[in-house]
Amino acid sequence: MKKYTYICLAFLLASASCKKDFLDRTPLSAISDETFWTTQEQLQLGLNGLYANVKASNTVAMDQLGDNSINSTTTDNYRILSSGNFNVELGTVNTEWGSQFAGIRQCNVFLANYQRATSVPEQVKNQMAGEAKTIRAYMYMHLVSFFGDVPLVTRPLNIDELYEPRNPRKEVVDFILQELQEAADLMQPAIQTGAALGRLSKGAALGLRARMALYDGRWAEAEKSAKAVMDLGVYSLYSTGKPNEDYYNLFTYAGKLSAGANKETIMARTHLLDVSMHNISRESQVPDQSSRYNPTKSLVDSYLCTDGLPIERSPLYSEATYASLWQNRDPRMRMTILAPNSPWGGRRDGNAANTNPNIYTAPKFLMDRQGSVTITGYYFNKYVQISAVGQVSRDENDIHILRLAEMLLTYAEAKLEQGTLTQADIDLTINKLRDRVGMKRMVLSELTANGLDIRTEIRRERRVELAREGQRWFDLMRWKQGALLGADVKGVKKSLAPAAQVSNINADANGYIIVQTGRQFVDPKHYLWPVPLIQLQRNPKLGQNPGW
Repeated sequence: MKKYTYICLAFLLASASCKKDFLDRTPLSAISDETFWTTQEQLQLGLNGLYANVKASNTVAMDQLGDNSINSTTTDNYRILSSGNFNVELGTVNTEWGSQFAGIRQCNVFLANYQRATSVPEQVKNQMAGEAKTIRAYMYMHLVSFFGDVPLVTRPLNIDELYEPRNPRKEVVDFILQELQEAADLMQPAIQTGAALGRLSKGAALGLRARMALYDGRWAEAEKSAKAVMDLGVYSLYSTGKPNEDYYNLFTYAGKLSAGANKETIMARTHLLDVSMHNISRESQVPDQSSRYNPTKSLVDSYLCTDGLPIERSPLYSEATYASLWQNRDPRMRMTILAPNSPWGGRRDGNAANTNPNIYTAPKFLMDRQGSVTITGYYFNKYVQISAVGQVSRDENDIHILRLAEMLLTYAEAKLEQGTLTQADIDLTINKLRDRVGMKRMVLSELTANGLDIRTEIRRERRVELAREGQRWFDLMRWKQGALLGADVKGVKKSLAPAAQVSNINADANGYIIVQTGRQFVDPKHYLWPVPLIQLQRNPKLGQNPGW
């Protein structure tokens, strides 16, 4: 019955904007605007379909646009995008453009018609409208981040209205911020429960508003919206008093919204067994192939030592052995990147000759179908439910799109950029994240005494806390650090890997595995994606971005 409902939803949304035929009667094969948007059940069906536009597993995959992770498949579009070696015909570029605008049109249809349900209480309709506005703004956030100027469309269009120029980025961002504030004013603050679990509430609109303002360098607005989320009194960091487990558990089945203990997640794509599942756990440690998600040396090196110093400054750091890389490091490192002696699912299930244990010991570079292969020497642990690794597309892990942790980081960064950051602000934000995992607290005076740049360390904190959550590329773009993407992608030191397996693998002058070379980042060209060729052919008025 649930599967049937999803099929019906797709049909309803596809046909929701149809008009009466020439006989002025309701079509027998479609549901028209004139008859559909009249009851609460119909509004709910229409709204349900909009949630398909909220990114799910591709939120995790998008971290591979940056320098945190790399796909083992050389033809993967995110890997190609990250390398800078692509053109206006790359499929993902057009897919992002087309899918976002298709979703925006669905939202426009809903918002143009929901008031027709005159018998539905205003509070209910307001909540629904807020959800639709939030989803529409979320899609526009991706569009302006990828393409800059984009057409701003807020109502269902006819065929003659489809071919207009792009609106300036600032105008679209202004709209997004206004839209999200309006959505927040319409929605209730409480986390939705029961049959509505996973639906958006006031915190989602305010949280996305804080994110958009941060992306655009509107620091006062970012601070204001982030603090508004913090002050709702609805969300709290996920913690069960187990600093060695809680951060990891948040991204497993223990942290699912339906499990009840997670009050940190503000916005998520929830998943249900046999209804809505994905394959992230398996693809992270796939037992008989190469992992699709390989942590980079750049990410590994970003984790501080437990004395609060970077690895190049700390006497606690050691590369004596593979295992020593995790010793004396920020505890989030081993809860994000698989450490030796940790449980894992990367063995070959069901093979009687398999000698690989259920406990991870060392990276595997040789493809023999007897264990998960890495191209960097590292595997992800975050977002891996061990019980789901051995099954294909049977992962029901929720995908956490927006968390309270991000709001704390946004608040701290916005205060820093306005020159108003204090130690009290750090204690209110970053140190709460560190306390959860038992990491040494950040002390501004100590950073200064150690010659560390405060901005660098706050940005590092964001990278570490939000690794694998799809934020890294957007951060690099807004920080104007795109040049980092032009560097070679590297992995573990060859001397720490099984010698027989890496003898033919190239390494740099310091002995680190070179995973990918020949990358480029051209400034300003690569700070935006090109307008897709097919879209330009359809509408030459769109114009092209600089350098493309």
